[in-house]
Formats: sequence, structure tokens, C-alpha cells
Amino acid sequence: MTGLDGTHAAASVVALHCSLGSGRQWTKLAAALGGDRFMAPDISGYGVAACGRDWPRTLDGEIARLEPWLAKADGPVHLIGHSYGGAIAFRLATATPYAQYIRSLTLIEPVLPTLLRDTPADARLYDRFARIAQIVSRDIVDGAVMEAVEAFTAFWAGSGPREQFSPSGRLRMIEQADKLPCDFSAALDLNGVAEAARTLKVPTLLISGGLSPYVTQRIVAKLAALIDGAELRHLPAAGHMLPVTHADRVNPEILRHIWRAEELAKLELAADAGPAEAAQPAGSARRHLVFRRPSFWE
Repeated sequence: MTGLDGTHAAASVVALHCSLGSGRQWTKLAAALGGDRFMAPDISGYGVAACGRDWPRTLDGEIARLEPWLAKADGPVHLIGHSYGGAIAFRLATATPYAQYIRSLTLIEPVLPTLLRDTPADARLYDRFARIAQIVSRDIVDGAVMEAVEAFTAFWAGSGPREQFSPSGRLRMIEQADKLPCDFSAALDLNGVAEAARTLKVPTLLISGGLSPYVTQRIVAKLAALIDGAELRHLPAAGHMLPVTHADRVNPEILRHIWRAEELAKLELAADAGPAEAAQPAGSARRHLVFRRPSFWE
């Protein structure tokens, strides 16, 4: 995408967090990126957006709540999403007017369970996810919020050790747990994930952890097979919260992906610049592009 003067437009980075989290989970990524074009909004029901109870129960509703933030991007966007935030990011990049502004997409274990309904083996994973959604939602309706949080965190611990939360962190999760049924509802409401994934044409990075619930590991593997040219990074020793627990491994991958997408955008701009460039032999523009590693690798 170009700016109003036909030059390469500066891009913003928008990062969406997981359920029971907040935009603060991206603090280290923000520091690594630097600059003032990084946005990590709180998804409805969490952080500063926790007020009220009229929360959306669809991903489109979540996107509508994020529109004030998205409007601030004012140009191309490198979109990052983790877990429930990954589901929102996927929807943003495939089925909204904002899709045309996406310069790159990074999905870290996005919660897209309906992708698993197409084969008997995967359908069992879908059923397991639907059961935990039912258990957590029922406990919250019954007022057993602590039990709901325990069941939720136990599920997402996967085969790794249970995460130890500080008293204040656990209290924050209990206070915001009422939003969880809405998140589950939105994730289970989305249909046509495979068809949407096949339409993605932007550079896409998919990241998963080997200790995560197999549900999300399988979702990432299936997306990698569906999205043309998608890159896959798997961290065997990481769990579902890998953007936080393994930020030193995940953030360099995100930065590298953004940098390469920027280089590709510049290449495409050069290819569209005029007859002189168009007259070059096919492939010559790419041959003259030198991919230097960003400074964080040096």
C-alpha cells in the first residue's frame, strides 16, 4: 500500500491479546519495535475495556468495538493476534473492509475451533473445546467463578505445568471472568474458517507451542496447510502463553516477519512504479533485493 503521494506508506502494528489478558501482554514487543505506531488495545471485557456487561458475542462485534483503535492506524497495518485475539485478527484479515489495509498477519495459536469439525479425528478436538466452553460458562452462570477460572487455566496449560499466578493476577482474572462465555460463544460462532483461510494473500506467520493444548496446535497446523505461503514456527518447549513466557523467542520471529513484509511491499511498489521497471526481465526486481537481517539479530 502506498501513501497519498505514491510513496511507501508507513505502517502501524496492532497486537490483540488473549482472553483474561490485556494489551500489557505486548510490553516487550512494543519495546522491541520502538516508535509510536504500535497499538495494543484492550479487547472488550478486559483491561480498561472491562466496564459494562453488554459485551459482543461474535467476532464481528469485537471488531466493531475496536474500530476507534483501528481508525488510528490511518494506513497499512501489521496485525498480530494471540489466542482469542488471534481469532479476532483472523476475522479482521479475511472478512472486513480492514482486510485491504493488512500488510502482514501473525497468528499465535488463534482460537478457531470450528476449523476442526471437518474430519472425525479433528472433530473430537472440537468436541473437547466445546465441552470446556460449556463447563466454564455454566460455572460462571452458577456463580462459581473461581471454579470457572481454575477450569479455564487448567485447559490452557495443556501438557505443561500449571501457571502460577500472583494473588493480584488471580483476583483480576476472577473479576473479568464474566466475559469468558462471550469469548467462547464468538469463537464457536465463526463458520467458513477454511474457506476464509484460503483467500488470505498477505504474508502470514503462524506460531504454536509444543506444550499447548493439542486443539490449538492442530488449528495452527491446518491453517499452515490452507494459507498460501504461510510460514510456520513451532516452539516445542513452549505453552499457550508463549508470547509472554517465550517473548525472547517469539518477538524476533514477529519482527523478522514484519521486516520481510515491509521489504516485499517496497518491492511491489517498485514493480508498479512505471514502464521502465515493467520492461525489466521477469524476476529481476527480486534478484536485486538484498535481505539484511534486522539489527536485533546482530
